[in-house]
Amino acid sequence: MDAQQIRKLRPMLSTYLDEFDDCFGRSEPAANLRVYVNGQLSDLPRKSIEPIADHAGVPPRTLQQFLSLAAWDDRLMADRLAQIVARDHGHPGSIGIIDETSDPKKGNKTPGVKRQWCGATGKVDNCVVTVHLSYAAGDFHTLLSGELFLPQEWSQDRERCRAAGIPDEMVHRPKWQISLELWDRAVANGVRMEWVTADEGYGKVPAFHFALDDRGQRYVVEVPCSFHGWLRRPQVLHKSTAADHSPHKRGPKPRIGRLKVKNLPTIEVRNMVKYCDAFRKQPWEKFYVKDSTLGPVVWEAKAAPIYLKRDGLPTWPHWLIVARNMLDPNEVKYFVSNAPAGTPLEAMLAVGFQRYHVENCFAEEKGELGMDHFEVRNYTSLKRHLLLTAVSHLFLSKVRQKWRGEKSAPDGLPTPPGGRVAGAVAVADGPGSHELLEAGGQDHHRDAASQGEVRALPRESPQAAVA
Repeated sequence: MDAQQIRKLRPMLSTYLDEFDDCFGRSEPAANLRVYVNGQLSDLPRKSIEPIADHAGVPPRTLQQFLSLAAWDDRLMADRLAQIVARDHGHPGSIGIIDETSDPKKGNKTPGVKRQWCGATGKVDNCVVTVHLSYAAGDFHTLLSGELFLPQEWSQDRERCRAAGIPDEMVHRPKWQISLELWDRAVANGVRMEWVTADEGYGKVPAFHFALDDRGQRYVVEVPCSFHGWLRRPQVLHKSTAADHSPHKRGPKPRIGRLKVKNLPTIEVRNMVKYCDAFRKQPWEKFYVKDSTLGPVVWEAKAAPIYLKRDGLPTWPHWLIVARNMLDPNEVKYFVSNAPAGTPLEAMLAVGFQRYHVENCFAEEKGELGMDHFEVRNYTSLKRHLLLTAVSHLFLSKVRQKWRGEKSAPDGLPTPPGGRVAGAVAVADGPGSHELLEAGGQDHHRDAASQGEVRALPRESPQAAVA
């Protein structure tokens, strides 16, 4: 950053924050927005209320009331943030990334705090967990929204919730349900996500897959090795058989005309990959992912159709993708996707490996903006702090993208082994694609995975050029 760029920052920030002016009915809270955001963007070592207030020369109580009691429309601000992202950062390969983060806290007054798994400390610890939806588009990423995960013990103690300012209508919801609420809000504000991805904590829940299917959202989500499905579509019987109504058969009698599946148990995805011909007889395809201190990181992958079980019946065919790290064959990932037939395997893998964007968002908001520096006992204060941090982060992301465009910076990634670089995307000669196949069909993907060949995943986000 040169001196001329530094001089541009203040007017750029002022213009940016002007877009949120209608969230405030009075000038005082609008001014406090600027105090708070400037404090987060400063070089203060700690960015909680008191240091920010001292730095700006205002009483700490002023900012405390700005977060907790002042009358301003934080919901409108959250909507406006999403609308700015939709307006300025649409992208044909945009990805919504769902994840959670945890912040260790002492005591028992912070909303939602309890002993639970804390990723920040790597153990069960006293912490607050929040669920977030991030948005990645090319070299741009930001957090769109976040919400407190309310543990069940909090939800059952309404007096404790009221003391922390948690509304009576806010109850415990699983994290995957919270993430869908965030998705719904973003889409309602015009954000278009060509893909969604999430880790196996969300992917392990079949209802999460079905909810994305019902919303028409294309996804690639990681699933645990114990995830179940069928590799071959089971026969669906449209009527119960005479044997079902045998007087000698125990248990409740099925209703005439009830749909059911002919006896074909679902199996775990790890066993599909080990024992089923759809995977065993299919060659691994190698994909360059990134460089590490040990050299190029190359994963090899296969894909085949899988049928999920919904209300006892098979769904339409999804993808099951298995990938293993060639530097560490014990590191195996399983993904399920609802991408249409003909989608390139490298496009789906690229989506599955894009979760680093949300990890970078958390690192930037915590390391640069004080996302985890909150010291509040009120839910409204916590919610507004997370929102203001997202507003600050979006400004940083916009500036970074603008100035990177003015002067292209090296991305630090070498040309993949056996490949070449075309623009911003690393490619290899002879790209291949997969199609979903019914049982007994042939693999019609273009045979680009010859022995020793390595293709490259897109460096930014995969283009959405699929049927």
